[in-house]
Amino acid sequence: MSVGATDPATDSFVAHRNLLFTVAYEMLGSAADAEDVLQETWLRWVGVDLDQVRDHRAYLVRITTRQSLNRLRAMTRRKESYVGPWLPEPLLTAPDVAQDVELAESVSMALMLVLETLSPTERAVFVLREVFDLGYDEIAAAVDKSPAAVRQIAHRARRHVDARRPREVASPAETRAALESFQRALATGDLQGLLDVLAPEVVLLSDGGGIKQAARRPVSGADKVARFMVGGLGKNERPLTVGLTAVNGSPALVVHLDGELDGIMAIRVEAARITGLYYVRNPHKLTHAESETPLTLR
Repeated sequence: MSVGATDPATDSFVAHRNLLFTVAYEMLGSAADAEDVLQETWLRWVGVDLDQVRDHRAYLVRITTRQSLNRLRAMTRRKESYVGPWLPEPLLTAPDVAQDVELAESVSMALMLVLETLSPTERAVFVLREVFDLGYDEIAAAVDKSPAAVRQIAHRARRHVDARRPREVASPAETRAALESFQRALATGDLQGLLDVLAPEVVLLSDGGGIKQAARRPVSGADKVARFMVGGLGKNERPLTVGLTAVNGSPALVVHLDGELDGIMAIRVEAARITGLYYVRNPHKLTHAESETPLTLR
């Protein structure tokens, strides 16, 4: 092999790495666990006789899906003892993710939480079929089911998700406008300003993981959410800065207290008002947001 050359296994893995990471992340909701799955996928991939593999992409997706399923089942047990609401790990995403409307919705906090209500196999089938448009035969090989069974699972999962997903997908511009109004009101402690941008049925979920202070239960209703935000972040004695960023394909807020990252807040917008707030404070879920460059997911 010449200097600087790579082998076919490495070339294929690198070419499909973004896709494999997104498959794992959408199944797990955790960037750290998705990275572990990619490492496990690589270790298995380098032991494969590539002369016997017709479609490298399909084979890699199959390995990634199976490793993700194994990890997802273990994570389900961990979540049962998690302190307070569990939220997906936020991902800083590149602008091209927001431009792909279907991809942006599929990694949004709102839809990722809906995927949490599926069984592991349903989640795998939904992600592979609805997000990546894989054929039933290919999915069947990945989840070790018959194509007929996969069709039934896909139909059931789609019906389940459609009943719970946001009624409409706000454009990045609509989301940014609502977010900027929310940012101004939060930075100035303007209670009425918060009430103006929050929908009456808004729900706040905050994830401190038992490490950072956070509401142990969902906070519902515009008045309660506004007062919770003003009474919490708004009255913190340490210097507070609230900036704009892009998380999971949508505009979001990054909160710093005294120069240190305190959390990332994603929102769900419908009819120009905020219906969902997702505030991740658990420091274990913020390591990628602190150290990683924005991700391209395909």
